[in-house]
Amino acid sequence: MTAMLPSLVLALLCLLWAEAEVPVQPGFNAEKFAGMWHVSAAASNCTVFLKMKDGMKSSIATISFTPEGDLAMKLVWPLMDRCQRFELLFQQSGQAGHYMAAEEKRELRVGETDSTREQDISFQLLQKLRELIPAVGLTEDMLAVLPKSDQCTKAIR
Repeated sequence: MTAMLPSLVLALLCLLWAEAEVPVQPGFNAEKFAGMWHVSAAASNCTVFLKMKDGMKSSIATISFTPEGDLAMKLVWPLMDRCQRFELLFQQSGQAGHYMAAEEKRELRVGETDSTREQDISFQLLQKLRELIPAVGLTEDMLAVLPKSDQCTKAIR
């Protein structure tokens, strides 16, 4: 299995309730999923994302789980002059690997991961992401393949 998370399933983070079902990883293991990940590619219909995507660089996300099983995510995005922090909480949906943030109608689905933590995105993984984009109602211009950056590595801790 290829790693889905170097390009992080945040690829669909801002997707507003997609009409298509995105399959989640069979046998999803939250313990293996927890930790630091590099965000190397993302696709979204979020207007803020679309305005910023051409100037974005790879970022870092730290995933943890609450005692209730909810997914907590801390993101650090490199901007021109600083590192922007975001904290998000996704409630478990009842299906392992599928989380929802009801107040903003966002969802996160872990599509596929082998728990590797590399910053590079493979051609195969990028191809899978490109195939998934139209299936969830997005277009290719909503995809950003992010150049490598270690600008905010220390800011995540």
